[in-house]
Amino acid sequence: MDTLFTPGRREIGDGAVHIPGWLDPAQQRRLLTACREWARGPVPMRAATLPSGHRMSVRTVCLGWHWQPYRYTRTAGDVNGARVARLPPWLIQLGKVAVATAFEDRAAGTSYQPDAVLVNFYDGHARMGMHRDADEQSADPVVSLSLGDACLFRFGNAETRGRPYVDVTLASGDLFVFGGPARFAYHGVPKVYPNTAAPELGLTNGRVNITMRVTGMSHDRQGRTSPTTRREDENR
Repeated sequence: MDTLFTPGRREIGDGAVHIPGWLDPAQQRRLLTACREWARGPVPMRAATLPSGHRMSVRTVCLGWHWQPYRYTRTAGDVNGARVARLPPWLIQLGKVAVATAFEDRAAGTSYQPDAVLVNFYDGHARMGMHRDADEQSADPVVSLSLGDACLFRFGNAETRGRPYVDVTLASGDLFVFGGPARFAYHGVPKVYPNTAAPELGLTNGRVNITMRVTGMSHDRQGRTSPTTRREDENR
C-alpha cells in the first residue's frame, strides 16, 4: 500500500487522522465475522461495571489483554476468570498498515506493535462519555476501526472534557488513528445513527468499534491506573 497519497485523509488535530472508507466491503465483512467469533469467548462480550456501580451501555470483548475499569489483566476476573484470546497476526498487521497510512510514515507502521484490542458493540441507545485512553503504560497510537451503523464521534483536547472539540461522523469502514500530541485527548460517542449501515454488510443493527492499543506491559504483569484516572472517567 502506498502510504504517501491517501484519498480522503483528514487531519482532525495534531496527531489525529480520519480516513473515511479505509476498509473495503470485503474487509468489513471479514472483520465482523471475526468479531462474532471473539464475542463467543473464551471470554464473552459483556458490559463493564465502573467502580461507581454504573454499568456501561457499550458491550466489550477483549483480545490480548482484558480491560476492566481501570486496569489490564490477562484473565477476565470480572467475567468468568478465563484467559482472553490472543491477537491474531493478521489483525496486528492490519494495525501496522493503519498507522503507516494515517501518519504517512512506513517506519511508524513497522514499529507499531499492538498487544490489546477492545471490540465495542453499540446498540442504538449506547453511548460513550468523554474519556481518555489512559490505562496504558505506553504513548503509542490508538487505532480505531468502525463497522456497521454510523456514529457521532467527538474528539477533544488533552486538558478537559469540554471544548475545544471536533465532531466527526464515523461510518462503516472508517479509520481513525490518534497518537503524538493527540494520544491522550478526551473523546467519546454521544450518538449512534441507527439503520445507517449498508444491508450487504450483514449487521442489521448497531455499531462495532475495534480499537487497537499498546499497553506497554510485558508478559503477565498487570496494570493499574491511579485514582485520578478513575475519577476522570466515571462518566463513561
